[in-house]
Amino acid sequence: MTLRLERWQDGDLALLEAANTPEMTRHLGGPETADQLADRQARYLRGWETGESRMFRIVDGSDVAGSIGWWSTRWRGEKVHETGWFVLPSAQGRGIAAAAVPLLVDDVLRAGRLPLLVAFPNVENAASNRVCERSGFTHAGIEDFPFRGTTLHCSVWTMPLTYPPRPARRSA
Repeated sequence: MTLRLERWQDGDLALLEAANTPEMTRHLGGPETADQLADRQARYLRGWETGESRMFRIVDGSDVAGSIGWWSTRWRGEKVHETGWFVLPSAQGRGIAAAAVPLLVDDVLRAGRLPLLVAFPNVENAASNRVCERSGFTHAGIEDFPFRGTTLHCSVWTMPLTYPPRPARRSA
């Protein structure tokens, strides 16, 4: 596997649309409307300009396999970096998300500035919870979060960030 992260671009709305299926969004309360996807696309592009977030497409060889990113948020009264990802069905089961997480951590260490990275996969999302466990996150409990008009029951995973960063990884 030759995996790399590429900066989110104007043309990546199609990737959001490909992931906006009932199966892919079942742990997030269901698909978004076209307007919600357009707003998400604009946020992903704007985040690069403001420095508050960085979204990437995950590329395996020449194929776009999914997306991963990080953004600044508040959790338990503290400002932290949060991460999330998805892998398209055609690329699932090959360890792509687990291989993308260390590449993302390298980017957070270079561009971020907060001491903690958190992930909040739905407790029923076994694959994402395994990715967190295998990627060096520590399970910190279960919490409920309001999200897009519903409440998500999530595992809380944390990873302390140590600065300065390690040298960047080139591929996984």
